[in-house]
Amino acid sequence: MAGEEYGRIYSWGNAPDRKGDYEMASPCAPADLPQTLLEPVLVRHATVNGFKTRFDTTLLNFETDPETGLITANLRDKLTNSEYKIRTKYLLGADGARSQVVKQLGLPLAVKPGQGMAINVLVKADLSHLVEHRRGNLHWVMQPDKEHPKFAQMGIVRMVKPWHEWMFILLPTRDCDPEISPSREEYLQTVRHFIGDDTPAEIIDISKWFINEIVAEEYSQGNVFCLGDAVHRHPPFNGLGSNTCIQDAFNLAWKLAYVHRGLADPSLLSTYSTERQPVGHQIITRANDGFRDHFAIWDALGALPPDLETRKAIHSELSAPTAAGTERRRALQTAITETSHEFHGLGVEMNQRYCSSGIYDADEPEPYKHTGRAAQDPILYHERRTYPGTRLPHVWLNKAIPTEPKSTIDLAGHGAFTIFTGIGGGHWHAAAERVSASFGIPISVHSIGFRQQWEDVYYDWEQVRGVEESGAVLVRPDRFIGWRAPEVLESQEACEAKLTDVLGSILGRSGR
Repeated sequence: MAGEEYGRIYSWGNAPDRKGDYEMASPCAPADLPQTLLEPVLVRHATVNGFKTRFDTTLLNFETDPETGLITANLRDKLTNSEYKIRTKYLLGADGARSQVVKQLGLPLAVKPGQGMAINVLVKADLSHLVEHRRGNLHWVMQPDKEHPKFAQMGIVRMVKPWHEWMFILLPTRDCDPEISPSREEYLQTVRHFIGDDTPAEIIDISKWFINEIVAEEYSQGNVFCLGDAVHRHPPFNGLGSNTCIQDAFNLAWKLAYVHRGLADPSLLSTYSTERQPVGHQIITRANDGFRDHFAIWDALGALPPDLETRKAIHSELSAPTAAGTERRRALQTAITETSHEFHGLGVEMNQRYCSSGIYDADEPEPYKHTGRAAQDPILYHERRTYPGTRLPHVWLNKAIPTEPKSTIDLAGHGAFTIFTGIGGGHWHAAAERVSASFGIPISVHSIGFRQQWEDVYYDWEQVRGVEESGAVLVRPDRFIGWRAPEVLESQEACEAKLTDVLGSILGRSGR
């Protein structure tokens, strides 16, 4: 951290040519929030809203009553060593990479060869003086010109709390014994080498983990649903871990609520696995590709050969005024640039498209395909559109006499279906009111356009809505597009019949 720098790359919307992409994708700025700070916020919110959170508790097993379908979970309180049961209609296995629920269900796992072990060392150390001119939250530290212990061939120094708490992620050599147990003093000595000056450092915690590339082929069985790291296990590259876990829950929660309240057929729950499993497969591949992208950097810097003299020779070539030196410098620059797929992967974060019976795309004249820059690189670039199964695009709206701007994202969701229409779309308002009463589900309608309920102040909605002014875009409670109509139908009755058909299909209630 106190040594020479060999390259840097912008990340997460901070590149001058990418700031606009991130601002157009969401009303919220990206936030770098450690899990240790996020989880207390979530627990506090749950507790205030009447939920109980029990720590130091282990799920032993569960069984399903074949007659009632009720699930009985057997648990142990590890503080008192007492065992007790919970009966429930649904069980959600969000129990991490060693999931007991996945194991008991026997969910098939697609497993690719892992990338070895990593060791997390959480450290207190005030490094503010070292990051004053290299401010960033991820620092790769390599010392190819020095000997290194097998458990720390190189590593990442990850900011946790600026600038006094850091995660040192140590990457061992390929031949390092996974059972290796360095002493606390050996870890501290490595941390000091990584820091590079006499800054005081204190180790808070140490943990081992493995760089996996594993995804469950099915996410659910009966009324047991698995989500988060239980079903997709991968390294933290691209920052897709907690985000994808939360997306799993967001997809499942509204469906469980609708089925539990009798507003949707239980068949809706099958769409959870159908929609989210392909996303899990995509993100474990992308996260591991992000890790593999760094191999070219290590190679260019000479960090990989086991022999110190070989590493020194390769490393010195970087400064050589020779053809070989020029080639090595170009290789390093190219390799660093290629990691933009990790640090500016807005497309892989936002371009998910769901295909299931929970999406109605039968009215689309053409199959879905990426367009624009996303067609060239769907990992880097987010595509804003309203094709059924994609995210509702973020657009800033306001009133004719301006007040606080409002995002389309904020108008949708909140447990309700939402219809966006415009001038000439009056029939959709009346149809939504009648269908809402018939199905017993909330449907909100918003009219966007010139002197409508909401003004399309920058004409952004007109660019992305994908339908005419009188058309309709139906948004599910999870803010994914459920269906769209290019223009208003000939009568209110026709609009009502179509909306009934669409919602009946999405909710599995086609007989209504």
